[in-house]
Amino acid sequence: MTGPPGAGKSSLVDGLISLRRSAGERVAVVAVDPSSPFSGGAVLGDRVRMQAHATDSGVFIRSMATRGQSGGLARATVGAVRVLDGAGWPLVLVETVGAGQVEVDVASAADATVVVVTPGAGDGVQAAKAGLLEVADVLAVNKADQPGADQVVRDLEAMQDRAPVVRTVATAGEGVAELWDAIVREARRHGVGRRAAQLRAEVRRLVEGAAAGAAWRACQGPALEDALGEVGARRLDPHAAADQLAGNVPSARSHARQ
Repeated sequence: MTGPPGAGKSSLVDGLISLRRSAGERVAVVAVDPSSPFSGGAVLGDRVRMQAHATDSGVFIRSMATRGQSGGLARATVGAVRVLDGAGWPLVLVETVGAGQVEVDVASAADATVVVVTPGAGDGVQAAKAGLLEVADVLAVNKADQPGADQVVRDLEAMQDRAPVVRTVATAGEGVAELWDAIVREARRHGVGRRAAQLRAEVRRLVEGAAAGAAWRACQGPALEDALGEVGARRLDPHAAADQLAGNVPSARSHARQ
């Protein structure tokens, strides 16, 4: 569940929890909140908006702070989803941080991505500019009882014909069942192919991170200090220094020969 702040993502998640609990299904939620760039703290307020399920043993809600991570997720989000899946939770809902412009990482972690927009403020156009339409499997026009909702629906349908557009009023529970049906339909349609692509992307990120860390550790020492001195004296630019240092890392030379 992703989209601009104030679109009603938490309210829709709350409605989906109620819907699936009424069907006897256990639900886990990973809610990502932004961290302050000054204090590093996070409000982690999504749980406050889901208090109706606080005492329900069939609902597990885990809040996470981004801690500077871009893309709408925390670094540990994908791992948390895998843990919850392995622990037997049949449904895991992920709510992104709510920045609305760069929250496309969720598409690499979910079976179906719901982009939530609202009437007013040009959200339909903003979604297109932000690239969110490209990752949307379902488009939810929330607060559909407000003026301008019909225009937003028309705009979204005109911009693309891939993702179904569902009207919802989360606070009244309207359209939540239709939203769930669309999510299930789209998740089944993407099937095994998306899961395989997600696993490949996740392993690649982990390998690249491990390789980058190993390469940087291998660069530590006099050669690094000499290169930094050359950059400081403007006899070498940072890119050339990086290339020079990488060429001295055994694994990098091996890969270059291959």
